[in-house]
Amino acid sequence: MKNEFRILAPTAILGYGFPLASFEAGLAKEPHLIAVDGGSTDPGPYYLGAGVSFTDRGAVKRDLEIMIRAGVAHGIPVIVGTAGGSGADTHVAWCREIVVEIATENGLRLKVAQIRSQQDKVMLQAALAKGEITSLEAVPPLTLETLDATTDVVAQMGVEPFTEALAEEPDVILAGRAYDPSCFAALPIMRGYDPALSLHLGKILECAAIAATPGSGSDCMFGTISTDHFRVEPLNPARKCTTLSVAAHTLYEKSNPYILPGPGGYLDLTGCTFVQASDNAVRVSGTKFVPSEGYTVKLEGARPMGYRTVSIAGTRDPIMISQIDAIVQGVRDRVADNFRACALDYRLHFHLYGKNGVMGALEPSAAAGHELGIIIEATAPTEAEADTICASARSTMLHYGYEGRRATAGNLAFPYSPSDLRAGLVYEFSVYHLLHIKNPATIFPVEIEVIAP
Repeated sequence: MKNEFRILAPTAILGYGFPLASFEAGLAKEPHLIAVDGGSTDPGPYYLGAGVSFTDRGAVKRDLEIMIRAGVAHGIPVIVGTAGGSGADTHVAWCREIVVEIATENGLRLKVAQIRSQQDKVMLQAALAKGEITSLEAVPPLTLETLDATTDVVAQMGVEPFTEALAEEPDVILAGRAYDPSCFAALPIMRGYDPALSLHLGKILECAAIAATPGSGSDCMFGTISTDHFRVEPLNPARKCTTLSVAAHTLYEKSNPYILPGPGGYLDLTGCTFVQASDNAVRVSGTKFVPSEGYTVKLEGARPMGYRTVSIAGTRDPIMISQIDAIVQGVRDRVADNFRACALDYRLHFHLYGKNGVMGALEPSAAAGHELGIIIEATAPTEAEADTICASARSTMLHYGYEGRRATAGNLAFPYSPSDLRAGLVYEFSVYHLLHIKNPATIFPVEIEVIAP
């Protein structure tokens, strides 16, 4: 049909998989674009700090091979946002290696655009000195010391770098860290479709069939943009889009239900309407895009915080469970006293699953169940020190004497031997700030190459 732009979103994150039947149903609708989100900061700071993907390589290759072969066969561009899971240079390079393998094994000649999002620290130091880096809410100001300790810093790109890359008519775009809707919205915006509708649709498609009911991150979704609305529908007959499921997903990961900020402005949903267009499709209209006075992009970075050792145990002694908070504090005090003279710099945490292991201090109902899963977590500057603190806390809790204790053989049951497990070097988020820039394309360089078998 004329005056519409069609997008096939195969899966919520590249590597999560999708039914081939759903993908083929999407191809039958003749999409103009195949796009997928490659990752985010959701899995935590380790993957950005360590430069590794949180998705499995074999799973990513399976998804990407299906997408690229279909894209080449039908003349449809394939775009990956936040390639490799976190979007730093190492992640993009990791994804590129997979594309090279796919091209070689399938005899494909591919024009590939790579968009870099990793930021030079010298540039960031200068921007910090000029006051061009500001804090997000509840985030402390960025310091030179924190920036220096951070491994890699990425910036979330908007649609502009994608537009620059698309002008070269590539078969595949591998982008670094990107604002989630950008890889879906750039091409329709480039072709004259409403930015607000394009970005709002991208916000829904980035998680694919999670916005359907029953939701799934491992299934396809299809979006169609027209002049004054967009339409979204699943491609698996077992799922439906409802006004509730689509509206609810619009609020996903947002603190304000009406204002959705992003690079260069925000989506205003105060006049947005959701209408059931068919049994399984929803039509959305009324979204507005409000440009900001200045252009900002979000910076993300992680720094190493030490080594972690954990011990996993359980208890179902009702007497111990009734006193668990006092016991935990007693173990903390005993460990601190044991190593006071050593002046060790460590962090010791107890995660009590069955009491407040998920919500922690925010748990509204702290009542414990009939059994508790206990994770003892020690973090210290060296692996040996983390081992020492964890072992001390584990042995102390195992034989801790409490009021009314009946058995002295041990308080804890351990599912694993050895009981203490090394998690290796761990990271924490250290940069989560806004960078004020004049030209959104200058800090996201585009590289074009031809990959031939």
